[in-house]
Parts: sequence; C-alpha cells; structure tokens
Amino acid sequence: MAGGFLPYHEPGTVDILIIVSFFFFLSLAKWVSAKVIQAGIIGQIAVGIIYGVPLANFLEHKWQETFSVLGYVGLILIIFEGGLGTRVDLLKQNFTLSMIGAATGVLFPIGLSYLLLYLGFGYGAVETFIIGASLSATSLGTTFAVISSASGSVNLAETRVGSVLVSAAVIDDVVGLVMLSVIADLGKTSEGGNVNLGWLIGRPIVASIAMAIVTPIVTKWVFAPFFRTFIEYHFARFDHISNIILMTLVLSAFVAIAGFAGTSVLFGAFLAGAFISYLPSKHPEGPFVVMSREEGEREADKSPTFIHTFEKYLLGPQQYLMEPLFFASIGFAIPFVQLWTGGRIWRGVVYTLLMAFAKCIVGIWIPIWQVAGVSKSKKESHEKQKEKRQPKNESNSTSDEERGSQEKGNRWNRAWLAAALLGSAMVARGEIGLLIIEIGHNETPYVSDEGFFTGVWAILLNTIIGPITVGLLVRFYAQKIEEGEWGVQDNSLPVSNHAEGHGAV
Repeated sequence: MAGGFLPYHEPGTVDILIIVSFFFFLSLAKWVSAKVIQAGIIGQIAVGIIYGVPLANFLEHKWQETFSVLGYVGLILIIFEGGLGTRVDLLKQNFTLSMIGAATGVLFPIGLSYLLLYLGFGYGAVETFIIGASLSATSLGTTFAVISSASGSVNLAETRVGSVLVSAAVIDDVVGLVMLSVIADLGKTSEGGNVNLGWLIGRPIVASIAMAIVTPIVTKWVFAPFFRTFIEYHFARFDHISNIILMTLVLSAFVAIAGFAGTSVLFGAFLAGAFISYLPSKHPEGPFVVMSREEGEREADKSPTFIHTFEKYLLGPQQYLMEPLFFASIGFAIPFVQLWTGGRIWRGVVYTLLMAFAKCIVGIWIPIWQVAGVSKSKKESHEKQKEKRQPKNESNSTSDEERGSQEKGNRWNRAWLAAALLGSAMVARGEIGLLIIEIGHNETPYVSDEGFFTGVWAILLNTIIGPITVGLLVRFYAQKIEEGEWGVQDNSLPVSNHAEGHGAV
C-alpha cells in the first residue's frame, strides 16, 4: 500500500552464506568449465540446477524469481552489446545468406521433428509442432556469450561468418518468439475463449517486420543526420555521461516499443544497439572516431565511443552479476530429476542428435555460396589484382600454378571450417527453447509429459554441445577462422569530401 514501508530485517547468517556461496560457485564453475570444455556457461547452468528447484533448492523461491528477472535484464544487455558491436556493413552484405540460413534453421528442426516424433514416437501433430518450434529457436544469449568468450582468440564480430551467425540467430529468435505467441494462443482457443486468432498470430509477425524495415530507414535518413549535425559535437564535452544517458533512453524506448507492439524485447535490444552504433559520424575528424578510450576521455573535442561507455559502466555488472544469473536461471527451469528414466533418456538422446544435425546443416550454405561464386571478398580481389601487376617469368610459372592450387585448397578448407563454426554456433537453444516448450506444456493441453521431457533433453544437451564445439574450433583453428573471405573483413569507413562538415558520414 502506498505510504507504507518495508520493515528492515537483518538477513540471517545461513541466508548470507548461501548467497555468497552461490555467486562464488557461479564464478568458479564458469572458470572450470571454460578450462575443461571451452564453454563457461555450462558450469553456470549446472550451479543453477544445484542451487535451484531442480535439485537442492538452497535458494528461496522468491530469490530465484528475482534472479531470473535480473538475469533477463542481463540477457537484454548481452544482446544490446552485440548490437553495439555489430558491423552494419557486413549485415547488409550477407543479408540474403543470413535469411537462407535462418529459414533452414527453422524449417529443418520442425520438419525432422515430424519424422521422428510424429511418425516414429507417435506424438500428436500439434504436440510435435510445439516441440519442433522450441528446437527451431537459436539462443541469442548463448550466441553472443560464445562470441564474447571467443574474443580473446578471434574477434568473431568482425568476421564474415560471425556476421552471418548473428543475423541468422536474431531472425531465428524472432521467428521462435512469434511461434511462442501462437502456441500461447493455442492454449486460449482450446479453452473456448473468444480469440481473434488471425490478429494474435499476425500481430507479432507484422510488428517484427515493421521494426526490421522502419528502424534502418529512419536511422539512416532521420536520426543519424540530425545527431551528426546538431548533437554529436556537444556530446564531446560530457564524454561518458551523455553517452550513457542516450544509451539508456534508446534501449528503454526500443524495449518498450518491441514489447507493446507484440514482438520480442530481445529483438528490440539488438536493434537499439545497432541504432546507437550507426548514429555517430564515421569521418576521421568526427568526435567519436578515436583510437582508444583514453583519447576520447583526454581530448576536449573527442568523445569515447558508445562501446567504450558500455565497457566502463556496464560490462563489469553484466559479466560478473547479470550474465551468470541469466544462465543460472536456465538451470532453475530444467526439471532435472524427472529426466532420468530409461525411456526418456534414449528418446532425448536420439532427438538431441537429430536436432543438432538440424542446426548444423545451416553451415552447408557457406560452401554452396562459395560454389555459386557470390562470396568473393574485397580483400581477395585486391590480392589477385596485386598478383596480376607483378611480372612473371617462365621459371616460376609452375610454382605459380602450384601456389594457385594450394590457395584454392586453402580457400575450401577455410570455407568448410566457417561452415562448421556457423552450424555448431547455431545448435544452442537455451532460454527461448525452454520458454516455448514450457508454455506449450503448462498452458496448452497438447504437450504431454513425455513429449515435454524429450524436448527438454534436446534443448539442454544442444545448449551444451553447441558452445563446446565452438570453443574447440576457436581454440585450435583461431588463425584460420580469421583468414580468408569468411574471416575478419576490412572496416572501410566512408569519408565525405567535405571534411569540415558536421554532417559528414
């Protein structure tokens, strides 16, 4: 009641020790699993299982609910950071490939689910669709966490394959959340309520497409010119303060628009990051074009970038508090004890392998794209032109042919390596998959207990398999991943001829 107050009570000693040990083991488990299996998030999920309802239930229920909310805010920050670091130029260049990959990543899990669950295990048609839909989503939180954890070896955000991965994962996630709303509405229609199914299904689809189309248009033609002309040179006076205020306002606005429009707030967070990163001028004389954070803080006419501000104010709480809580909250939601019966284990393992294949197949589009001849990079074209300008003589013609053959083999090796990286990074399902299948099980009459446990097995094991595979690929093949047309791409910044204009791009 307004006007009252919350009486203050000192926390009990046992409660304090439980909280301290919970956060300690979250950090320790991340470090151990990162060292052993190259996937730190797996240890945090395991701690969530142990401390939460699935096993020991050390944490009070209200604490677990609070941690789940904080963890979801951490997920929003993970995806916002991913949007801030996204190369917009690479997104545009690889949009068609990303769309094809995302469509494959949605259709194959659903189609193969009907082959196994409907025809093989005898599950219902609607039940199979719901379980397949939960396995069609790619975990955005896990994807960006994997990209971040790999940054010490290779900057996946700057690679072409990383750009395709981010785009396809975002599209899969949006499609998964659209199907989530459809599944929730199936529960309402089954209860005989007066529901406009066409509007309820169409609303998130229309909202997602509208945000995806309108945001880049208004950013490029309205907000970016206005920001560059009237605002960014004033921002340099206040450095991080002005940056963090703008970032908070933009992120809150996009989350609110996405949530109330009926699409995913995670999609809104990604668009907010991309929107912010596009606003500043890319001209060398622009305030946000700096070599380091220290330069932006030191020079009066320069400003730290938005990424610099995120690193200073938000990266620490995100990495050491909110991100661990997010992955622990996934552990809270796993019905761990009920999974361990013979029938559930073998069905879950078989379905896991099929669903891992259903996402790994997305990577096949990279060599197909290369065969089609549409993947020539600017870097490679420049190298070939340079070779043509060099004089040749008869003595080295044979060696040139051998080098050409060797380079062709290397190109194909890098293409298949990029394909393996893309496919394995798409495997993790995580939070969205669990959310879809739990709503299907708890709020509709279609998903049986056996179907629910089979789906949970696949979601859990795929969320483990994907990051481990990516971690091993990055560990042993980091240099090859960075090379070639699917590796790190040159960031050519457009420069206006009018060097002094504030609105220069």
